[in-house]
Amino acid sequence: MSETADSESIATRIRAEVDRALQRNIKGLEYLGSSGPRLGATPRDLLHQRGTYALYRYRPLAEEIYRVPLLLVMAVTNRGYILDLVPGQSLVEFLLRQGYDVFMVDWNPPRPDEKTLRLEDYVLEFIPDAVRRVQQASGEQEVNLVGYCMGGVLSTLYAALHAGGPVQNLATFTTPIDFTGMKLFSSWADKRYFDVDRLVDAAGNAPPELIYASFDMLRPADKLAGTMQLIDKLWDDEYVKSYRMFDRWAGDILPLPGEFFRQTIKELMWENRLFNGQLKLGGRPVRLDRIKIPLLHAVAEHDHIVPYEASRPLVALAGSADKQELVLKGGHVSLVAGGNAIKRLWPRLDAWLGKRSI
Repeated sequence: MSETADSESIATRIRAEVDRALQRNIKGLEYLGSSGPRLGATPRDLLHQRGTYALYRYRPLAEEIYRVPLLLVMAVTNRGYILDLVPGQSLVEFLLRQGYDVFMVDWNPPRPDEKTLRLEDYVLEFIPDAVRRVQQASGEQEVNLVGYCMGGVLSTLYAALHAGGPVQNLATFTTPIDFTGMKLFSSWADKRYFDVDRLVDAAGNAPPELIYASFDMLRPADKLAGTMQLIDKLWDDEYVKSYRMFDRWAGDILPLPGEFFRQTIKELMWENRLFNGQLKLGGRPVRLDRIKIPLLHAVAEHDHIVPYEASRPLVALAGSADKQELVLKGGHVSLVAGGNAIKRLWPRLDAWLGKRSI
């Protein structure tokens, strides 16, 4: 290459980098002055609300609807809009377009007087109430139940305690069963150092800052690395849009009812009662082998929140003859939302549910 051509190549690269730097500065100002895209915009109607518990029905987007309605149960620490980000990146929208009648149990911050709520209230009151209302609204007796993370735990507990009930199919995403597999959470909540009784007795409900910190501590360098990458890619509109959506959701943490939090730490984390078959709710033993309905359990290869070791036992312990585990690429959030989910989980979920929802 001649010296002239080499100089022109260097000049071109310098101009490109200067242009990109200018775009980063302009986009940075736009980023600071904008609230980002509107999330959770798929039209829906509130069917019922009681404090922290809310039930919604989404408006149909397809002419032909599957007979069996679908009830999504969201994780208790996070807002449900991770399953309904923006058009084209919404699991809810995808399911509606595929012809499902979609309902969602979403959660609001618990009121101070809800600090006494326990697992029993969620599994024996809230979810049964939601199932009954879905039956009434749809006119169908059978219901499909789909739970994400801790919402998957609640859905699993409900299915185990209501064998022979109205749930026809159960699908769970990133659902912990063996809590000893959650190594980093176990270290954070080590009973030698973590006084959960003192915290709950003093605070009432577990504050969202504590919940957020517990997630953040699992990968302490991720926040800094993500911010540095954002600064470097401020010129990329699609990257910034995606970053804002996920970052906003990740920071939108809900407090947990104090007794629910105490019970989760002691009975699930410390004593591992669900995995050991020793968990009782309302005096009734929870036996996963009583789950006889078709079961689909999706887990992520790189889930740092609910590692595969924690979620793996569900399929083996369930008594279903028709059961399947999906181990898919991605992490705890990218399994259900974003480009990875669009290509991998969503079509597999549709294929599995569709033929069982007629």
